[in-house]
Amino acid sequence: KEYPEKHIDCGIAECDMMGIAAGIATTGVVPYASSFAMFAAGRAFEQVRNSIGYPHLNVKIGATHAGISVGEDGATHQCNEDIALMRTIPGMTIINPCDYNEAIKAVEAAYEIDGPVYMRFGRLAMPNITSEDEKFEVGKGKVLREGSDVTIVATGLLVHFALEAAEKLAADGVNAKVVNIHTIKPLDEELIKACAKETGKIVTVEEHSVIGGLGSAVCDCLAESNPVPVKKIGIYDVFGESGPALELIKKYGLDGEGIYTKVKEFVK
Repeated sequence: KEYPEKHIDCGIAECDMMGIAAGIATTGVVPYASSFAMFAAGRAFEQVRNSIGYPHLNVKIGATHAGISVGEDGATHQCNEDIALMRTIPGMTIINPCDYNEAIKAVEAAYEIDGPVYMRFGRLAMPNITSEDEKFEVGKGKVLREGSDVTIVATGLLVHFALEAAEKLAADGVNAKVVNIHTIKPLDEELIKACAKETGKIVTVEEHSVIGGLGSAVCDCLAESNPVPVKKIGIYDVFGESGPALELIKKYGLDGEGIYTKVKEFVK
């Protein structure tokens, strides 16, 4: 609204939008292209790959309404595969902020990156975990809670629930380290390997399919250097369904209680 001359409404034509963004990028201007994750990563995947990724153009993609927390919109609009798709594109940076403060910093940080960036945003308004003045560095995770028995590596909206689970685990005598991974590609491999060495067990938590997402990235990292038992928590090879967002998160075992139960069983 403040800069109408810098806004282009492409309508229900996400593939065209990516092509337009690619064209703008060739002029030296940095375009931000935004739509639901299902359409930005799903419908327009070929255009993102061939028109943006292949020529390594400086386009920033803001994918909103990702994961099952889209809620009532249902399975057709719940993109649980976007991280997996974007990870396969050479040179694509993937950022999945955990709260409002990180979302703002992600948008700003993306501008400084020379090349395509995929930013994943959820629909739910979650409590702020990070502060406004906290440092945000692309490719660097952050330890939010120290622990010695197991490391919970979480991303996006579920970082909040991972912290809830850690508190419940502490009451049972399980000391869980919690790590916020806002950048899935490039992954903070140094931190992941250090956590594996320190706690000996890793649990990944994501509002995404367990196939190809954060869990897979962590397993790829550890398999080559420091194999330890890994439990992946996410969407287990099923489609979503329509319903209130928080009810769906609970049904799929992604709330604090669900994560707590799975981690407790894993560390036995």
